[in-house]
Amino acid sequence: MSDDPYAWLEDVTGERSLTWVRARNAESETELAATPQFRQLESDIRAILDSDAKIPAVEKIGAYYYNFWKDKQHERGLWRRTTLEEYRKASPQWETVIDLDALNQAEGENWVWHGADWLKPPQGEEPGLCLIALSRGGADADVTREFDLSTKSWVEGGFFRAEAKGALGWIDRDAVYVFTDFGPDASGASSMTSSGYPRIVKHWKRGTPIESATVVYEGKADDMYIAAYHDHTPGFERDFVSRTLAFYNDELYLRGGDGALAKVDAPNSANKAVHKQWLLLELREPYEAGDKTWPIGSLIAARFDDFMAGKREFTALFTPTERTSLAGCTWTKSHLVVNVLDDVKNRLCVMTPAAGQWTRREFTGAPSFGTLDVAAVDRDDSDAVWLTATDYLTPTTLSLAQLGQAPEVLKTMPAFFDASGKVIEQHFTTSRDGTRVPYFLVCPKNLTLDGDTPTLLYGYGGFEISLTPAYSGSVGKGWLEKGGVYAVANIRGGGEYGPRWHQAALKANRHKAYEDFAAVAQDLVARRITSAPHLGIQGGSNGGLLTGNMLTRYPDLFGAVVVQVPLLDMKRYSHLLAGASWMAEYGDPDSADWEYIRTFSPYHLFDAQRDYPPAIFMTSTRDDRVHPGHARKMAAKMLEAGKDVRYYENIEGGHGGSANNAQAAHMSALAFCFLWKELSG
Repeated sequence: MSDDPYAWLEDVTGERSLTWVRARNAESETELAATPQFRQLESDIRAILDSDAKIPAVEKIGAYYYNFWKDKQHERGLWRRTTLEEYRKASPQWETVIDLDALNQAEGENWVWHGADWLKPPQGEEPGLCLIALSRGGADADVTREFDLSTKSWVEGGFFRAEAKGALGWIDRDAVYVFTDFGPDASGASSMTSSGYPRIVKHWKRGTPIESATVVYEGKADDMYIAAYHDHTPGFERDFVSRTLAFYNDELYLRGGDGALAKVDAPNSANKAVHKQWLLLELREPYEAGDKTWPIGSLIAARFDDFMAGKREFTALFTPTERTSLAGCTWTKSHLVVNVLDDVKNRLCVMTPAAGQWTRREFTGAPSFGTLDVAAVDRDDSDAVWLTATDYLTPTTLSLAQLGQAPEVLKTMPAFFDASGKVIEQHFTTSRDGTRVPYFLVCPKNLTLDGDTPTLLYGYGGFEISLTPAYSGSVGKGWLEKGGVYAVANIRGGGEYGPRWHQAALKANRHKAYEDFAAVAQDLVARRITSAPHLGIQGGSNGGLLTGNMLTRYPDLFGAVVVQVPLLDMKRYSHLLAGASWMAEYGDPDSADWEYIRTFSPYHLFDAQRDYPPAIFMTSTRDDRVHPGHARKMAAKMLEAGKDVRYYENIEGGHGGSANNAQAAHMSALAFCFLWKELSG
């Protein structure tokens, strides 16, 4: 760091750093937020985010259906519940369980909801206890507090975990697994990994101090995350310890009653899931088992007890093709719903194990286009699923589906923008090495192909995450309604074509993701949809690294660049916050890997003598996943070189960038106003 003149900006809450941040924020606000157009757009987006007509997603806990809800009157949100009979109504009656705004006022805090974990009670009883996770300002670090659902009150003297990255998980009414920051041991060794996540998991009994909790498993300092959980499935109660060494590299252990651990001896790279009598493996590399080699991207099943006894007899539930990949799977009481991406479009089928054989049938009544998501209503007691369907122009619908029957539409999101006269298209282009790369395009039906249309291209390209069509009122109001074209690139590094698509852009091959994105940009220009002065790009987190690379590697292709909560200094990234956990994706900059990492480190690629398009860097002070120093230092370096750069840092918000709807609307409006200002001229 000694040779980095901007290293002081890594001091997250230092007064010198925050003084710089406030000054940059004020400059950006003066330029972008002082117009009537900005105020109108911010108001419109805030109204969308606060709308009472949004679909309230629910989770079934006992007889009730729980929802976490934010609107204008409840900025931090309500955790509330209703019955299925009420939920079917257009305006259900909700019972408030926790009012987060009221809690913040009473405690003088700025809690952000991080979720609830409920204790499954004995058959026939209503759930009473749950563990509530709350974050200060939206950071990844949070606290856990015990809550009584029957009295809607905090349990006095109940389980409590102090602020840290980690969690509590129920074993039974009087015991939990705890993985958190226990502080240094007698030798001074940290209880956290070098990535900043728990290294030790313990068994903690009610009524005893956390210091007396007994160690279940202790990982190594260079592991990523250690955790444990109890499977409460009736008749199949088991305990597991998970050891995550790195992304795409984890071990799973069955914990016996005596505390002994037996490894589930499947490949570390496979996603491993145990449900009832079945072990499911989602393969990230070819796997030799049972005298057969199962290909990368397959979903295979074996009987769990047989597997633990050494038998390797699997059944293929899904085998990928050149154009298909596994998007996910969901158990119900009797079935497994398999979700497949076929050229980035979802297809569903139902697999049923019976008499030792698996049968397959199509999912009844699913839409033929768009993004489909399936989740079990109650996988222990029901074959019903929630089916969510959406695309870029069609408001999201939520249906309740009994497998084998047509789905019952329960909720439909209202139209938040005028989509008339617009169409969704899918195109394919060819990357530099000949790879076929898909992208979606949302544009007017009768678009004039003169190259003058302001166009926003969005991308991510990392961590096996797929970008599928989704309805966004903010994008619709802030971009499409103005006449802009919106494009989404399905580049390598993502999961659109399974693990092979992701692995094609790992580490030394990272440049392939950027070549794919550049190919999509060039195809938009070649089709005369837009041209470089009218083409803007946007991405966050790993997508911020993407847009940072497009800014520094391909500056001539773009007219404006939005870089959000980004990684940018790839020499330092593994030493900042959770950065060490991403070395499986990018490599180790403190080794020989730096020779290729430096080729996609925007902070080091910047050349003060080169021309760059206008850019805005956006981040959050409270982001404790991707360090705000990345965005700060890059903006400072470019500003000092006289480049056309803006900077905005939200003081709250965590990695999501905002802690409430007002902040989210403000930051969205800043980005859209910047883009329209630069691209519509």
